[in-house]
Amino acid sequence: MARAPMENGQRRRLRDMPVSRLFPNMVTIAGMCCGVSSIRFAFDEKWEAAVMFLIVAAILDAMDGLVARLLRATSNFGAQLDSLSDVMCFGLAPAVVFWLWALSDFKRFGWAAVLIYIACCALRLARFNVSITKEPKHPAERFFFTGVPAPGGAMLAISPIMLSFQDIDVFHERAPLAALYLALIGALMASRIPTVAAKNFRISQDYIPYVLAAATVIMAFAIITPWATLPLLGGLYLLSIPVSAYAFYRLVGKRA
Repeated sequence: MARAPMENGQRRRLRDMPVSRLFPNMVTIAGMCCGVSSIRFAFDEKWEAAVMFLIVAAILDAMDGLVARLLRATSNFGAQLDSLSDVMCFGLAPAVVFWLWALSDFKRFGWAAVLIYIACCALRLARFNVSITKEPKHPAERFFFTGVPAPGGAMLAISPIMLSFQDIDVFHERAPLAALYLALIGALMASRIPTVAAKNFRISQDYIPYVLAAATVIMAFAIITPWATLPLLGGLYLLSIPVSAYAFYRLVGKRA
């Protein structure tokens, strides 16, 4: 009986962990706070701030997984937290921001597009969570995502808002077209269309200087004229989807 407190104390110590292992989850929560905060700025019609917070959320989303791998702090809890954060940051938040920007006067049909987008984002993330534990049937599959990733879908959704900062109002008094655009972006996320997963590609050392130079040029333009550069990159990404699908089906020996 006298040993019970010691054993309880030992169990408590075994459950202790370094604070550094919590850093990836802290980054995830910070990204979630940024993404959801964009809604608040959208209600105040501070569109640039709303878009900027969504961009920061996307950057933090890319960082949390990297931080987890560097610190060897990956966990099932972190993976689930990341998915929940993605639904809010890249499903709910951009849809509401887009609604307030272009669809609030379109009533029921505009709101239907918002619901379609959010539902498609949730379905895409649920499918990703299920498939992440499965071994790829073909080695080429690790170079492709199934559908547009949630952060990419969010950036595509808010690209028209960015263009409006350049006095390019794509959906000026065209709420039905705006609703269709948002629903189509959602459909791309939920689709099974293969899209390129650039992070899994390996680069020959001979080409590293050229890749870094290209990245520097892109970063320079993104800093100087972000509201023109980011939608342009989004447009190029959309154009790459048919190419990615063709390359995937050719590699795995199927027909598109």
